[in-house]
Amino acid sequence: MAARRISSLLSRSLASSSSSALLFKGRISGAGRVVSSYSTAAAVDNPSIPSLKVNYTQLLINGNFVDSASGKAFPTYDPRTGDVISHVAEGDAEDIDQAVSAARKAFDEGPWPKMTAYERSMVLFRFADLLDKHTEELATLETWDNGKTYEQAATVELPMISRIIRYYAGWADKIHGLTVPADGPHHVQTIHEPIGVAGQIIPWNFPLLMFAWKVGPALACGNTVVLKTAEQTPLSALYASKLLHEAGLPPGVLNVVSGFGPTAGAALASHMKVDKLAFTGSTQTGKIVLELAAKSNLKPVTLELGGKSPFIVCRDADVDKAVELAHFALFFNQVCLRKIHQCQFQYQDSFIEFVINHLQGQCCCAGSRTYVHESVYDEFLEKAKARALQRSVGDPFKAGIEQGPQVSGQPFLHAAVLMSSDF
Repeated sequence: MAARRISSLLSRSLASSSSSALLFKGRISGAGRVVSSYSTAAAVDNPSIPSLKVNYTQLLINGNFVDSASGKAFPTYDPRTGDVISHVAEGDAEDIDQAVSAARKAFDEGPWPKMTAYERSMVLFRFADLLDKHTEELATLETWDNGKTYEQAATVELPMISRIIRYYAGWADKIHGLTVPADGPHHVQTIHEPIGVAGQIIPWNFPLLMFAWKVGPALACGNTVVLKTAEQTPLSALYASKLLHEAGLPPGVLNVVSGFGPTAGAALASHMKVDKLAFTGSTQTGKIVLELAAKSNLKPVTLELGGKSPFIVCRDADVDKAVELAHFALFFNQVCLRKIHQCQFQYQDSFIEFVINHLQGQCCCAGSRTYVHESVYDEFLEKAKARALQRSVGDPFKAGIEQGPQVSGQPFLHAAVLMSSDF
């Protein structure tokens, strides 16, 4: 299959126009840790200063906010300026062990698994009401810690989160087994029971949505949870967990440990008293998580990993609409740079592929590959370029901004390297 590869005008235009909007000023400190100083220059001009006081920075273990066993803490940064928002307790293997012990005791001896399903559902419904009541605070933490726009956090994600919790609350008393026909005088039935202690590891791109997707179904089914947050975005999950306890969750049912993958994450994945593991993140880390789970107690693992989703533009497509949809598919949730190569290949019809490198990685199902029929390729390319250059970059707390900063210096550096390379 003959192919040719060129750097597109679009990538070069984006690179030059974005250089003033995205200015890296710092360095990566330590493996996997966030940068010590970086900024998005367009966003640091008179940045909005959140009035919210950050009250929850400790680990949540057995219903109490506590310091880490080591006494260590790590900074979480404002991605607009590189300034420290607060210092968060840094959990490691000892803290994970304490959290798992609390969850184990809450499952084996506590009231949560023994409650009626209706009682569990009412706790979750009250939690959803509290999420709605505290939307402003939660959206502020999400934007401040992650860099996504406040408008997206407050008007799109927070309503989704409370809806997700209500959805799983509704399932709590509708989970049942079956009566199975049998040959002879036998009674055969199946029942569904909670599995026990669920270990959960979430990423930084949608901190609260991932919290809801992981915690909601586990709690609805009567399990207890140890959740490790992403080190880049620990704040909103701690605040939400406080609200969940306010809604009536018993101590020890939900435990939250902030920390890093090689320490806290590895300890959770390999813990012998964790019965089930759920992980959302990169494919590379997912392989490590699966290996650690297998080498310990062979616990079942659910993995939600990254992908390169294709976006196909056929020759009879409405090009203007296709451009807008393709733009949203790639740029949603802070994906701000892309480099495009062109490969032509033969199928029954001729398509030209945009190999769009998803530089930020802030949406695991982003439309990071676009296939365009050759008959509309030139038109699509020019309009896609124009739409990208119109994207409004700046302080995510300000109205009308489509694009905030990268979550940290690591994806920024990744983007910068790819944009400067000829690949």
